[in-house]
Amino acid sequence: MFNPFIKHLQATFLVCLLAAVHVSAQVADYGHSIVKKLASPEFKGRGYVEDGAKKASVFIAGEFAKDGLIPFNSGSYFQDYHLSVNTFPGKVFVQLDRNTLKTAVDYLVSASSPSVKGKFNVITAGRHELLSAESAAILALRAKDAFILLDNRPGVNETPEETSRIKENVQRLEYDEQLVFKGLLIFTSDKLTWTTETYQSSRPVITINKTGLDLKSIHELNIEVEANLVPDYQPRNVGGIVKGTAVPDSMLVITAHYDHLGMMGKKVYFPGANDNASGTALMLSMARYYSKHPGKYTMVFIAFSGEEIGMLGSQAFVDQPLIDLKKIRFLTNFDMAGTGEEGIRVVNGSIYKNRFDQLVKLNDSYKLLPKVDIRGESCNSDHCRFYQRGVPSFFIYTQGGIRAYHDIYDRAETLPLTAFENYFKLMQKFFDQL
Repeated sequence: MFNPFIKHLQATFLVCLLAAVHVSAQVADYGHSIVKKLASPEFKGRGYVEDGAKKASVFIAGEFAKDGLIPFNSGSYFQDYHLSVNTFPGKVFVQLDRNTLKTAVDYLVSASSPSVKGKFNVITAGRHELLSAESAAILALRAKDAFILLDNRPGVNETPEETSRIKENVQRLEYDEQLVFKGLLIFTSDKLTWTTETYQSSRPVITINKTGLDLKSIHELNIEVEANLVPDYQPRNVGGIVKGTAVPDSMLVITAHYDHLGMMGKKVYFPGANDNASGTALMLSMARYYSKHPGKYTMVFIAFSGEEIGMLGSQAFVDQPLIDLKKIRFLTNFDMAGTGEEGIRVVNGSIYKNRFDQLVKLNDSYKLLPKVDIRGESCNSDHCRFYQRGVPSFFIYTQGGIRAYHDIYDRAETLPLTAFENYFKLMQKFFDQL
């Protein structure tokens, strides 16, 4: 027997199901597009050479504007602040005898290195020569105007105590201004990862990982590195607001850093797809959703710069806050949101255990992610500056998948965004319950 009411329920269910599928597809497509855009050559690795990070900030502010977010700084989406940064805007070239090394593939210039140019003799040494501060000083004296080529691969029988002493003396060779020699080449079997620094050290340091090099046969270095210490660079944070419908005076804050490592020379840039175009994409996806579906609390979305150089953007924000930190109900910081095959990990989960349990319960109910792991406090991303001021906060990152990190291989085309949709769904449900 035909039942119009049942027919109506079936049609309504189908419409809701199709709408949910459409929203999920939109989230995935938007996330991919944001990661692809931010990790593209256009933004120069979102660093300080050619104003890569500033160009990215304009793009992010444009996304906030499209979604109708209220600017968080008296009509502006930007909060400016100042920092110093060592950059590598010009030529970067390293040749050992006749072996020309590939930038960011075979070697990295230390982020604090000064400029250097010329041909230099090479003095080869092993880790066993660095068991004391005196031996490090003798090695530096031997080098004089030469570069030291240090084979820094650990020995088979090296004790933990020896490892600790050697590490300390390697750092002496890198930074001790009382040791006078031209520069340091560190040969390693470890993965090459880069960073950024606010200062310039006294001598150039190059870290090398290239198979097939016969270190004992290397006698000459031909090198050119153009470094430029910028003492007063002005980056900026980007933020927007969605007013709450019931309790607008209480806030949920969602953050992600959008900066990365920038460029090494004129051609090589570090894309930073997972770190942290992906977290920025998730934050922007949340902003887009809540601009159309405002919650009862005011939602504040902040994209920080300066995270990679010491969380300086978030530090600038808590020093000169544009919102009342005491009115933040909870803050969630997204960093490295591009994988998820092994679920997510929640920093400060053990500190705010009730909130962590709430997140786990939601995930168990809706079966969205493989697991939700707990972790204690750790000052390793922008949430830390707020947590230090008493703001309850999580820092969440995905686990598994591609291992590219702080290198040129962290690219959009190889970042799977495996759990991006389900991660979004889980966090949206979590925010709606806070």
